[in-house]
Amino acid sequence: MSADELIGQGRTAYARMAWQDALDALTAADGAAPLASADLERLAMAGYLLGRSEAAADVLARAYQEALRDGEEVRAARAAFWLGFALMSSGEMARGGGWLSRAEHLLAGRPETVEHGYLLLPAAMGSLDGGEWSTAADTFREIGAFGERYGDADLATFARLGQGQASIGAGDTAAGMALLDEAMVAVTAGEVSPLVSGIVYCAVVEACHRSFDVRRAREWTQALDRWVDAQPDLVLFRGQCLLYRARLLVLNGAWRAAADEGRRALDWLVGPPPEPEVGEALYQQGELHRLGGRTTDAEAAYRAANRAGRQPEPGLALLRLAQGRTEAAAASLRRELDETSDRLARPAALAAYVDVMLVAGDIAAARIAAGELSAIATDIGAPLLGALADRTDGAVLLAGGDAQGALGALRRAWSAWHDLDAPYEAARTRLLIGRSCRALGDEDTARMEFEAAADAFRALGARPSMAEADAFTQKAGTAPGGLTRREIEVLRLVATGKTNRAIATELVISDKTVARHVSNILTKLDLPSRAAATAFAYDHGLV
Repeated sequence: MSADELIGQGRTAYARMAWQDALDALTAADGAAPLASADLERLAMAGYLLGRSEAAADVLARAYQEALRDGEEVRAARAAFWLGFALMSSGEMARGGGWLSRAEHLLAGRPETVEHGYLLLPAAMGSLDGGEWSTAADTFREIGAFGERYGDADLATFARLGQGQASIGAGDTAAGMALLDEAMVAVTAGEVSPLVSGIVYCAVVEACHRSFDVRRAREWTQALDRWVDAQPDLVLFRGQCLLYRARLLVLNGAWRAAADEGRRALDWLVGPPPEPEVGEALYQQGELHRLGGRTTDAEAAYRAANRAGRQPEPGLALLRLAQGRTEAAAASLRRELDETSDRLARPAALAAYVDVMLVAGDIAAARIAAGELSAIATDIGAPLLGALADRTDGAVLLAGGDAQGALGALRRAWSAWHDLDAPYEAARTRLLIGRSCRALGDEDTARMEFEAAADAFRALGARPSMAEADAFTQKAGTAPGGLTRREIEVLRLVATGKTNRAIATELVISDKTVARHVSNILTKLDLPSRAAATAFAYDHGLV
């Protein structure tokens, strides 16, 4: 086959997004006769999409040199921009910055071109990273004007993405999401190049997750799935796609499928070269292990996530809480909150901190954290965040003795979790509803709530939560040693390391009553200490 035939074959494969075929044909053509700069650019982009970043960078550098030799300095500047952009995106800041400087020098003093707009992107993205929302928004608007003037869909879409991210960062989530939707319309309509499409897809889905917008996250993740599935040999972006899918499966209670997708995501993300999302994939593994009661595996996954650059909180703190290490959990969450100024990054840590403080019996600290969480939820207006805030408020009210007030917040939370198709979170809320009903003397309703929660946990494979729910429904005289239902509740809490004061707060009874229950438990079981009672609880599946 002649070089021209191979080039035609490569261009056709490139147009139908068959990246391996394009790479093979264009590489063969280049071996027969050196490619011109335009076809070298196609070869480089196919390489990037196949995950061969180093080889692709070399080819793009050749495209730059070919364009210079042909006197096409503007084309050379664009090649230098994409090479610099790709290198900086992979963390090679000095090398990437050098190529961007080359592009700037080539365009200096020349009449305006669309490439001048592209060269504004690094500064705009730097403003985003630095939290300079107003500066970022202004620069992206200027970039968008370049895109519109020159009819460049890639640049115009980049601009809408950046403006949306800046608006969300500044607190105007509704306006930001509208801009992201507009960017996605261009992507899904096929108006944008493959590399830019993948960047925008992943950035928008990530923004949806950060903003707790589950509806949009589902819709755009499904669109991303279709886009990736249409390119069987695509490597770049595939790991992120699987990770986003796994996140939604966790929320929807499909934990086995989520674990499978998470493992596949990790296989793609570890590279080579490894991608930044490796830490997040490992953290998600830790969460699934923790929820399933596999504490050793959970700790290993959290530690691996930390080594990959992802903070292991709040998951590791909740693992420590389950292990009875309340002070360790509290200390790590306080440190995490002290270090986190981004409001969108605080809710998960705040909710976990409330749980820890209630176990520690510090209702005042829990109430302050719950108040901040509620304020963020009100500002953002996302149903998921509202459900989290309502459940947290309900837990604090219950611990403070206001079971009636707790019920209102908890029933709102349960309804929201149910609408979001989040069975684990809904079941956790039902436990609190049951405890509120029990505190109000409505034992029949309490038992129904506990049993419904236990059934949900059992279906999910959430063993620690299932044991907790079962303890609340244990009938008197049926437990080992003849313990009563209330004694089972107290023993379960003793086994998690709680003090008598903390147990009294959680069960809405007096410290003296707790002490009496503990004494009865030790007598009935013929045990010498709380430590021995803890071991008994674990041995008999009560925790």
